[in-house]
Amino acid sequence: MLGGLQTLIPITEVPSPATASEISSLTAVPRTVHDGRHDFDFFLGSWTVQHERLRHPLSGSHDWYTFDGTAVMRPILGGLGNIDENVLHMPTGKLLAVTIRFYNLTTHEWSIYWATDQNGFGTIPTVGSFGSDGIGLFYDREMFAGKPIVSRFTWTCLTTDHCHWEQAFSDNDGKTWERNWIMQFTRT
Repeated sequence: MLGGLQTLIPITEVPSPATASEISSLTAVPRTVHDGRHDFDFFLGSWTVQHERLRHPLSGSHDWYTFDGTAVMRPILGGLGNIDENVLHMPTGKLLAVTIRFYNLTTHEWSIYWATDQNGFGTIPTVGSFGSDGIGLFYDREMFAGKPIVSRFTWTCLTTDHCHWEQAFSDNDGKTWERNWIMQFTRT
């Protein structure tokens, strides 16, 4: 886990996107700049997905539920972006979702957007990059249950046929993190 955030970026009623460099500069984890336009190449193709979700994030609950899904990822914009289409077989029914990622050649960071057939397009990107350790860390500031939080995505490529994604929330500006969604991907 990352160390706590030391200096805070002000949160307003309507959160503005925070760049990963703003947030990661507040942590003790050094990050090196590299040309990361191929960072997500490991994720190209078709996948089955095992999901685990915390039923009530940031409430003290430890009640998780599981479901399966699929994802298909392909490049866009000549490799400076990618899109994955997802089918999630949630307990409440099927959810269709899409993730769109764009790589910024100047900042060397990815901006990740999420949309579903039920909630539409999220306008606050989760921004970050992969470190020399091969782990991708991406952050944003948003509102959850009426409270300002920091959200973190962590991407790990385990093998050519398996990768891992997780989402964690912090309601204390990164001092502690609570994982609330885990995806295990297996290539089909």
